[in-house]
Amino acid sequence: MTAPRVLTIAHNHPDLHPGGAEILARDLADALRGAGSPSLFLACVNRAHREPRPGTAFQALGPSPDEMLLWAGRFDLFHQSQLDLDGLVPDLAELMTGFAPDVVHVHHTLLLGAEMLFLVRRTLPRARIVFTLHDYLPICPNDGQMVTTAGALCEAARPDACAACLKDRTAEEVVRRERHLKTLLGLVDVFVAPSRFLRDRFVAWGLPADRIVVIPNARPAADPAPHRPAAADGRRNAFAFFGNLTPYKGADVLLDAAARLAADGHDFTLEVHGGAAFQDPALADALAAKAAATGGRATLHGAYRTDAHPALVARADWVVVPSVWWENAPLVIQEAFRHRRPVICSGIGGMAEAVRDGVDGLHARPGDAADLARVLRRAMETPGLWDRLAAAVPTVPDMADAVAAHRAVYRMDAPARSLAG
Repeated sequence: MTAPRVLTIAHNHPDLHPGGAEILARDLADALRGAGSPSLFLACVNRAHREPRPGTAFQALGPSPDEMLLWAGRFDLFHQSQLDLDGLVPDLAELMTGFAPDVVHVHHTLLLGAEMLFLVRRTLPRARIVFTLHDYLPICPNDGQMVTTAGALCEAARPDACAACLKDRTAEEVVRRERHLKTLLGLVDVFVAPSRFLRDRFVAWGLPADRIVVIPNARPAADPAPHRPAAADGRRNAFAFFGNLTPYKGADVLLDAAARLAADGHDFTLEVHGGAAFQDPALADALAAKAAATGGRATLHGAYRTDAHPALVARADWVVVPSVWWENAPLVIQEAFRHRRPVICSGIGGMAEAVRDGVDGLHARPGDAADLARVLRRAMETPGLWDRLAAAVPTVPDMADAVAAHRAVYRMDAPARSLAG
């Protein structure tokens, strides 16, 4: 069978905003192209990343003809709606007609707008629409985190509860938002979920279970970073955090836990790798103060390049993922496993699914610095624990696995869903 032509659409470009979904979307597009599928990667941007250019919604990013930027600066976050339909629709329709993809693989409606699914179906009636669910944004109007504005984990979206959480929205608006999104998502042929946990959340919300396929995220093949030598007493006491510094990633909880250990006289290092781009400056100031409270044991290194990750993880024994939201299938966990590092994570959601407590990592209660400090202490002080967990780290799927799994989804025999369907 001829390799399908694939248009991949993401909500940003990893060179401009190195989030996990953006990295995974481009890696898959590159891998499809390498496997013989003509593949175009289209990344949405707004003024936070690029200024608009007169005359077209499209911009180039470097010399590659296989990647483009779509400036989509007028976006309604609550409704997941693109407000500049007059500007974007003609350009996007012309692009789709010219490229003529067999598959349009959407990785997010953020910036793009959920209405674009209707445009895809109208412009390409025979194309297959595949949608990877990277977070809970269709379900949760609070940034897709399923965490209330008061900081509590949310089990399910309900109009009255969502209105009480958001305060400036009514239950009627929440209902209209849900119906609007479900109508447009009804045009999708197949959804991809990187974790069973996320799939189950969307099934509970109302997406058809038989249209959601679980495909674990994959990473490009790479030689594992060497393990660092153990301390003289055999302890493994070097911890690392990787990721964007947002309120949901739990870096503040980790630094509080480190301060507790430092106050008790424990010898360890904690290296925090990640930037706070597009965040309130007060967050960076607060994290710096918390790092100072560890007495020099914790260091904030700032943003890092993806190709620098192996050298950075080589300095660590453990990778810590202390997120305070459910997560889905965090890229940082797969990166740690790829380099044979056990993971200490919050024992909820996609993290608990990926990391087996006591098998290839350890769980802590989310948002609980005291419990995280207990787990870090256990990691350092339990003889033989690190060796046993590191030996059990699972193999991470590579991009060849991802290409095969996605091509199977692209080839599914069911006809493309019609506008009337």
